[in-house]
Amino acid sequence: MNGLSTVLIVVGLFFVGGIISFVKQKMPASLITLMSVGAALCIVTGLLQMEV
Repeated sequence: MNGLSTVLIVVGLFFVGGIISFVKQKMPASLITLMSVGAALCIVTGLLQMEV
């Protein structure tokens, strides 16, 4: 793993924590959807960037 992939995965997991918090606070669904897409993109990009 290089530094960029690690950062992207950590940011994606941070967004997942935010999504869980926003669901508990009953925030608007559009905001939760937008954060879900961002989290998924960060995690997938981080996994694809890994040098195996």
